[in-house]
Amino acid sequence: MNFQKLTPVPQKKELLDLAFRKARLKGVQKKFVGNWLQKIRYKENLKLDIVKDTLVTRLMKVLQEFPNTMDLNDFYVELIKLTLDYVELKKSFGALDWAIKQIGKVHRVHIVKVNEEKEGAKVKKITLQYYGRIASILKQINPQLKYLEQSRKTLRKFPAIKELFTVCLYGFPNVGKTTILNKLTGTKAKVAAYSFTTKSINAGYMKLNDTKVQVLDVPGTLARKDKMNDIELQAELVLNEVANVVVYIFDLSGASGYSIKNQEQLLQNLGKKRKVFPFVNKQDITDESLLKEFTVKHYTLEEIKAEVEKLM
Repeated sequence: MNFQKLTPVPQKKELLDLAFRKARLKGVQKKFVGNWLQKIRYKENLKLDIVKDTLVTRLMKVLQEFPNTMDLNDFYVELIKLTLDYVELKKSFGALDWAIKQIGKVHRVHIVKVNEEKEGAKVKKITLQYYGRIASILKQINPQLKYLEQSRKTLRKFPAIKELFTVCLYGFPNVGKTTILNKLTGTKAKVAAYSFTTKSINAGYMKLNDTKVQVLDVPGTLARKDKMNDIELQAELVLNEVANVVVYIFDLSGASGYSIKNQEQLLQNLGKKRKVFPFVNKQDITDESLLKEFTVKHYTLEEIKAEVEKLM
């Protein structure tokens, strides 16, 4: 699923401006032969049709573009639940569906009124009443339109997870996971000198023996199994649902703010369900005595690549 292709969700004012402008322009351009009342009815019916068609088309596009959770794999469904208010998302879709139906009902009622009215001035007044009803419907769903636009911005940050052999870069915040992603794959993911720089999952790819390997940089975790926030739970989701291999990133320099003991404990918590390759980052700013005293078996990036290639 390519979430990056989701287009902006139009808001109430944009929708109304677009629909009313189209109706006004078409009402001027279209010519109709008949008596004065027939001409008025024709033009006002045309405006009503254009407003309805424009709004229904745009709202339907929003519903069709957003992913249907029934069509997504479990990983994406869980990721949506971690990063969005799932109940509110469903309510928002329901609100748009309601609005589409209400616009259709209001349109049908006012078409009948226009065709039955005998006075030209009153025909135009019916059109204005129609515009008011339509504006009221959109006003009612504007909170949901706003929420869907916020949701779209979150969804666009989702990586395009592929069914490839996958390496997960895992560890405490600020130990340099994203830097390692950039080194392994040549991507340019954001790096900054503060904790939880990575708040979503970054994806990159490297080739080993002409085979494409997926590398996922996940948000840092604080090794607090029962108190993980939604950002940390994204890391656990990748770890449990996607990763074939884990590269566990250590920072012995102290720059990350987490003790070596805590980092070793988090490594132990990973257990033996999958192959884990520890890597010591920031060696250029780490005291040599700490490096010599460090007893955890660890690998260079080239050694990790070679080990991963054996497992593919």
